[in-house]
Amino acid sequence: MKRQFDPAVPELMDRSQPVTSELERDLANIRSLNRWFGSYRQVRRFLSCWLKPNGKARILDVATGSGDIPRLIVDFARRQNVSVRIDAIDQQSSTIEIARRLSTDFPEIEFFSANLFEWNPPERYDIVLCSLALHHFSEDDAVRVLQKCRDLSREHVLVADLRRSRWLSFGVYLLTAAIYRNAMTKTDARLSAARAFSFKEMRELAERAGWKNFGHRKFQIGRQAIWL
Repeated sequence: MKRQFDPAVPELMDRSQPVTSELERDLANIRSLNRWFGSYRQVRRFLSCWLKPNGKARILDVATGSGDIPRLIVDFARRQNVSVRIDAIDQQSSTIEIARRLSTDFPEIEFFSANLFEWNPPERYDIVLCSLALHHFSEDDAVRVLQKCRDLSREHVLVADLRRSRWLSFGVYLLTAAIYRNAMTKTDARLSAARAFSFKEMRELAERAGWKNFGHRKFQIGRQAIWL
């Protein structure tokens, strides 16, 4: 099953737009999908290894969306008595506006409307995360994303995404026909399944990006991750 990617047809949530009820509904659906289909469980797995009780960490979350992953990190860190400071970036200013509104009780997080390739902080991070965003890029730009994530981190990097397969596309089709029927969610979820990288392609991207001694494995449900 060949990857289907047309840079001239961006996903609806990637298009410049104001805050609308449709965008808010789409981001709520993404939070629900993250909760029930493995993203939160996957992130917690790595946090339990990388965040030590009574420690501290400076973290970057790339393509943060409505900020649910940073909020999950803060909740985890508070329970473990870990001090965290999180920069969360997304290229869509409307999405960042929604993320800020949902995160008023999380002063550990600072949100920025920013392009990853232009993000140049004064110092590197302990952890850089990028969840469910790599498939939004062409192969060459995906390599650049991996290079940038590695360059921004002095210790750990986690890039998690979908794993392309026929059954994933079929499952997403059924799920968006029966439950997540919001037009933006339906369109983008089906595009995402077709644009995702296969397990083999993901490894090849990391190798092209110059990653060495990286981890790579499959996760439920139709997901995968690479990490340093």
